[in-house]
Amino acid sequence: MNIFTSLLIQPLANGLILTYRLLFENMGLAIIGFSLLLRFILNPLTRPYMESMKKMKDFAPQLDKLKERHKGDKVKLAQAQADLYKEKGVNPGAGCLPYLLQIVILIAFFNVFTRTLVVDVDPAAKFNELLYEPLKFAQEEKVNTSFLYLDITKPDIVNFPFLPFPIPGPILILSAIVQFLSAKVMAPYTKVEEKIAKKTKESSDDFQVAMQKSMTYTFPLFTLLIGMQFASGLALYWFIFSLSQGIQQVRMQGWGGLSPWINKLKLVQS
Repeated sequence: MNIFTSLLIQPLANGLILTYRLLFENMGLAIIGFSLLLRFILNPLTRPYMESMKKMKDFAPQLDKLKERHKGDKVKLAQAQADLYKEKGVNPGAGCLPYLLQIVILIAFFNVFTRTLVVDVDPAAKFNELLYEPLKFAQEEKVNTSFLYLDITKPDIVNFPFLPFPIPGPILILSAIVQFLSAKVMAPYTKVEEKIAKKTKESSDDFQVAMQKSMTYTFPLFTLLIGMQFASGLALYWFIFSLSQGIQQVRMQGWGGLSPWINKLKLVQS
């Protein structure tokens, strides 16, 4: 067993099964409960990143002026930006390392699902390969993988007789919607960077902004297409995790790019 498995995959698998034991031995409820617990544990890791983003947006006009003032001189621009960050008490890299750690943990949890929730294979036997002795399933014990309309081990897809191909199910669609809305919340930050990039000659600035804008649509689409290939337990986890992270994002940064929609909705209701 390698270090990645011992330090991350195995503890996550045991945490999931411990939650399963506590929540009526239903894998769907266990995934929801453990996803929320994981989100709570990782919250201190994402907070510095979001706080840094918010502060950088607040003094974006000053960054804009610096880029105008030091066009073509990367050294002076870098020094001026560093001085501004120091003056404002902002560390641009404050959330990078913790955020990368969070991604590593998400990859590990993805591995838990792909190893254990396999179609037509008993999850109990697969989980036992990762579980500590007290949590292991008995020889005849079965894992309850039924949740709402789902079998957690099978993809969340819907087949219609008039269509020659399956389409994403409700959980996958909700996951994609949450990701799209989260990207729209971040829209003001992207617009600020786009405005700055247009005033600079650096092609890397334009490329970075283009990537950020495209992710608004490509990430949700990626979720739908890739999610159709994996167990619906993974889709359920991704939906709950993305939803809870989106809520944290709104609480810390406001509605961002969704503000016009929210205001229109309030006008309609009034």
